[in-house]
Amino acid sequence: MSTQKKRNFKIEAFKHRVELDPKYAEKTWKILEHAIQEIYNHNASGLSFEELYRNAYNMVLHKYGEKLYSGLVTTMTSHLKNISREVELAQGGFFLEELNRKWEDHRKALQMIRDILMYMDRTFVPSAQKTPVNDLGLNLWRDNIVRSPKIQARLKNTLLELVERERTGEVINRGLMRNVIQMLKELGPNVYQEDFEKPFLDVSADFYRVESQKFIECCDCGEYMKKAERRLNEETERVSHYSAEASGGKIENVVEREMIANHMQRLVQMENSGLVNMLVDDKYYDLSRMYSLFNRVPGGLSAIKDVMTSHLRETGKQLVTDPEKSKDPVEFVQRLLDQKDKYDKIISLAFSNDKTFQNALNGSFEYFINLNPRSPEFISLFVDDKLRKGLKEVSEEDVEVVLDKVMMLFRYLQEKDVFEKYYKQHLAKRLLSGKSASDEAERSLIVKLKTECGYQFTSKLEGMFTDMRTSQDTMQGFYASQSSEMSEGQPSLVVQVLTTGSWPTQASTTCNLPPEIHGVCERFKAYYLGTHSGRRLSWQTSMGSADLKAVFGKGQKHELNVSTYQMCILMLFNLSDQMSYKEIEQATAIPAPDLKRCLQSLACVKGKNVLRKEPMSKDIMEDDDFFFNDRFTSKFFKVKIGTVAAQKESEPEKQETRQRVEEDRKPQIEAAIVRIMKSRRVLDHNNIVTEVTKQLQSRFLPNPVVIKKRIESLIEREFLERDKVDRKMYRYLA
Repeated sequence: MSTQKKRNFKIEAFKHRVELDPKYAEKTWKILEHAIQEIYNHNASGLSFEELYRNAYNMVLHKYGEKLYSGLVTTMTSHLKNISREVELAQGGFFLEELNRKWEDHRKALQMIRDILMYMDRTFVPSAQKTPVNDLGLNLWRDNIVRSPKIQARLKNTLLELVERERTGEVINRGLMRNVIQMLKELGPNVYQEDFEKPFLDVSADFYRVESQKFIECCDCGEYMKKAERRLNEETERVSHYSAEASGGKIENVVEREMIANHMQRLVQMENSGLVNMLVDDKYYDLSRMYSLFNRVPGGLSAIKDVMTSHLRETGKQLVTDPEKSKDPVEFVQRLLDQKDKYDKIISLAFSNDKTFQNALNGSFEYFINLNPRSPEFISLFVDDKLRKGLKEVSEEDVEVVLDKVMMLFRYLQEKDVFEKYYKQHLAKRLLSGKSASDEAERSLIVKLKTECGYQFTSKLEGMFTDMRTSQDTMQGFYASQSSEMSEGQPSLVVQVLTTGSWPTQASTTCNLPPEIHGVCERFKAYYLGTHSGRRLSWQTSMGSADLKAVFGKGQKHELNVSTYQMCILMLFNLSDQMSYKEIEQATAIPAPDLKRCLQSLACVKGKNVLRKEPMSKDIMEDDDFFFNDRFTSKFFKVKIGTVAAQKESEPEKQETRQRVEEDRKPQIEAAIVRIMKSRRVLDHNNIVTEVTKQLQSRFLPNPVVIKKRIESLIEREFLERDKVDRKMYRYLA
């Protein structure tokens, strides 16, 4: 099979010169000029665009591109000047319509002209660095129409007038506005900005400056916010309809500045309707609107936060420092929880759970809760109230919710160790009296405290529960060993053996127990010490309780649930129907304050008065006489007689608790100092104070004076020494 040789073809120019008619260019241009005029006159249907394209092509090909381009500029300019005069003659509302109609005609004509001169646009225009045909048409329209002296200002004023009319409630032709603004945008960003956007923004600023002033004089804060929000939405919608999205953010900034930023302080502090009133009256929608609007301007949220914080701190300060509101600890803490719930709801519903506001809320609560030195005690009393048996209509789930809220308040306390002291006392009373709502609830709170403060904080509390379990086993062993010696009619004894270090320290005040009880106690003591070597028992009679069987007049029988002290008093009346205060005090050896409270509960409480006293009064005096009340009646067989006691500590008890807390803090401060100096070796006084405060602030805020005293103590015991040159510098001694 043979292959043919490939040939390369080459197109060569004419060997002879082509002679053109000297008037070729002029004749051809006349044809094209006539065609352009016919296009502008809407007579393009009779034109042959193929022939016109060929003519323009040949002119460029034969180096007449310059003549073609300059002729186009002259023809278009002449035509646009005529259009300008026609637009100028349009009156009133027809002005924009005429301008828009001429603009649409010009765009269509420009498209046809561009098609005819496409070859020139592609070849001559780039090489000669001329403006493309389409851009040329837009520029000539700009210079001869939009920027003409008699149209430019009129166009601007007409557009701004329509905007203002729409703002005042009139209905305008938005489609026409959109077309004209779109025209300005197509003529270039500078045209749009200079001929519409800038004056639009300036006029808008003036409009809203006047309107906002008028509104703020006649409206309350909530109503003003609604109007501002509506205006913002209107402007956003307006620029969207006008196809002026580029100005959307700018006009919003104008409205925000004039209606919100310039009036922020006056709005939030407006009398009878400002932020404080909204907070007090729980106006969630108004607060949400204010948050949304103020969030749009610099410093807006700070203005809300500052006023809210100031109001919250002031109301919180009044709440915790008012002596009347501090009389009932449970009510005191409940008010705090209600206040916290109120502001949590506001921040959630109105402030979008903003962390800034949550931090401000936490800071405010921490500030005013610690203004009352008894807050730790009151919170512990509140917990005690919720965890006691006998609460009506409170489920374990409800108690759990309350405990979570209490832990929230606990976190705000600076003296957590003071809370621990009181909580330990109240827990001890609940456990020993058997009045705890449930072990689950008690353990749940201890777990929460351990999570918050660590094992050391709750180790003794857990030890208390361990003692209660161990005591049950001990009592079973005791009665098993005494089964042969126990006779019917003897009093039964239940003892809780408490480890000294785990339970609150109590002054060991013993009383004279009735002989029947004393004998059983001695047998238990002998049993316990016999089974546990090296231990010592001391009776805490002030913490016990007893069930007594009593027979009153007409043989009426009741079972009385009383404290150990009350039992000792009542047992005396087995031997005598009448006794004086002095005789009871001498026989029982109960401390006077406790004795008076016990007698008050036995003789002065209606429905529980198993004794009566003479003379009758609410207070117990040392010259009072007491009688067995054989007329006592009750519809219940079991009668519980509580001890009249103030829920809060007395002043001496408060001083004693505070003193114990201060003593407990000393070794903790010293341990922190030693830990710091062991790692740093050398440190100045101010840095030691800072470091110690940082380490201990989770439990309490140590006093710098106390820290200084503990440093002196450590120097005396040769844990530290002062620098010989700089006396404020300390060195650790290994």
